[in-house]
Amino acid sequence: MTKSELADAVCKLPGIPKKDGADLVDCVIGLIKDTLASGENVKIAGFGKLEVKPKHSRKGRNPQTGEDITILARSVVTFKPSGLLKAGINAAS
Repeated sequence: MTKSELADAVCKLPGIPKKDGADLVDCVIGLIKDTLASGENVKIAGFGKLEVKPKHSRKGRNPQTGEDITILARSVVTFKPSGLLKAGINAAS
């Protein structure tokens, strides 16, 4: 599902115009991005938890040349689904 498809699905709810649905989706995604960028986790009950985790620098190798390189430290976002989400997906299968 794309962001525009998500906005369209929100607009199908009664009383929500198309423009407001798109703005609402943009606002929620923006809040999640800003919260993660500040280093905080995002936990949505019944859905899951988005976490920012640090990855330390490490040695690697360029597969084309075989040259040793250092992969720089960075932060990554991980997602852990809630038990309710897992149960809902498995029930649908």
